[in-house]
Amino acid sequence: MVLVAAGAIAGSLAAAAAYGIAARGSQLLSKSVYRGPGARKSIALTFDDGPSESTPILLDYLEKHGVAATFFECGMNARRLPSVAREVVAAGHQLGNHTWSHPHLLFKSPASISREFADTQHLLIAETGAEPVVLRPPYGLRSIGLRGVERKLDLLEVQWTVIGNDWKLPAAGITDRVLRRASPGGIVCLHDGRGVRVRPDVSSMLAAIREIVPALRDEGYTFETVSELLRPDAPLEAFGGRGRPRPYQE
Repeated sequence: MVLVAAGAIAGSLAAAAAYGIAARGSQLLSKSVYRGPGARKSIALTFDDGPSESTPILLDYLEKHGVAATFFECGMNARRLPSVAREVVAAGHQLGNHTWSHPHLLFKSPASISREFADTQHLLIAETGAEPVVLRPPYGLRSIGLRGVERKLDLLEVQWTVIGNDWKLPAAGITDRVLRRASPGGIVCLHDGRGVRVRPDVSSMLAAIREIVPALRDEGYTFETVSELLRPDAPLEAFGGRGRPRPYQE
């Protein structure tokens, strides 16, 4: 009987830990959002793991079609390609913090996690002049210490409503996955890099985005940055000069 009870407790603790680490709506280890209120038919395109050598191609397409997006950048990549990081900001997109080296945070100490985000924050500000107000942990996985980082750097964690699986699917599969799961207030996660690899192949994403943008436009969607998406219908100026996102209440 005691063993059964102990097993049940252990199982419950394991389930709670898994929920806190991976569930997109969990608030156990950090304060996070995964969608906007959906009051407008708008959606946020987000790109992780950049900047990369292919990011300028993506920026050219987004500019041509008047699409605002959010880029969660790794410090190592921004250090390698500072001019590309500056291009992202100059084009009017939002920057997010995606750690320095794209590690699995589960295997990092709170002090190491803090350095990953703090070093990236300082570099992005120094190189681009833009101060990120949002972060995304690599692989969307949280760990103890992430909430402290959010408080220290004044950042909000942003997960996603749909992830394109663009590191393994062909363009048609990415497009189908995103369009089937798109919804007002949704946050789409794609990748303009592959961790901190040099010259990563993101050709499938680049092909898919050329199908996704016009298809969503045909459905009546507009494109917003994450901070814009999370605001209510009040003007963005109501949130102060930095356009700080505020989690809505479900």
